[in-house]
Amino acid sequence: MSDNQQNELIQKVQNVITQIRPYLQADGGDIAFVSLTDDMVVNVELQGSCGSCPYSRMTLKNGVEAAVKRALPEIRSVEAV
Repeated sequence: MSDNQQNELIQKVQNVITQIRPYLQADGGDIAFVSLTDDMVVNVELQGSCGSCPYSRMTLKNGVEAAVKRALPEIRSVEAV
């Protein structure tokens, strides 16, 4: 993947995260994009109450990852770092 293609994909991932962010913020949490790996894994940081919430893994996989993969099928997974 060229740098231009990767930058374009990162921008698309960030746009999806921006759309999800208000739902997390409504519960006192937040999410920040960290990186996109060469093997199409998006790394994010869960912040605020999401960082310590016992349901954060479920939110990450069933909410964030599902939305990202629905919009960008080439993404393999979303992981909290």
